[in-house]
Amino acid sequence: MKQTRDIVQSAIDAMLTLAAEGAWRDVSLRQIAEKAGVPLADLFVLADGKDALLDLLSIRFDAAALATAATASDDAHDRLFDAVMARVEAMEPHRTALMAIYRGLGAARVAPSLPRTARALFEAAGLDATPPRRLAMTAIWIRVVQVWRDDEGALNRTMAEIDLRLKQMRTRLSRIGAGF
Repeated sequence: MKQTRDIVQSAIDAMLTLAAEGAWRDVSLRQIAEKAGVPLADLFVLADGKDALLDLLSIRFDAAALATAATASDDAHDRLFDAVMARVEAMEPHRTALMAIYRGLGAARVAPSLPRTARALFEAAGLDATPPRRLAMTAIWIRVVQVWRDDEGALNRTMAEIDLRLKQMRTRLSRIGAGF
């Protein structure tokens, strides 16, 4: 029997493959389990549906941002930029699948995971994820993803958007005493 982590990773990979191949709404947990080569019962215990797998995928992308926590920059802006870019870069190989999933779900389904992502980005940068900061980063992340969806290739527009929005956030948070 596969280990829990292997089952989840195999299922996420299978989910992304299936999403890239066809309509997301038509993909079932059973199909994901079959594609992953894992028993449906074992997968169901760990993730009882596509929404649960999407949450685990989001956590996997957040972990890519958290892996930047060792960056040596003294500047908070640079550390946040690195964390945001690491998450974007983790998503990039799965662009086709993620776009298919987004089209099938819409923004409302994605919204609940955004504050967690915002918190992960601040944690990766070594900054407290206070409520005003999480709220501001959530708004930034939404905008960054919008730009990323249309920015194929070198991601120059995405990087420029991240830089701009982080500078704006720093200024605006400073005005209310929540800066960094």
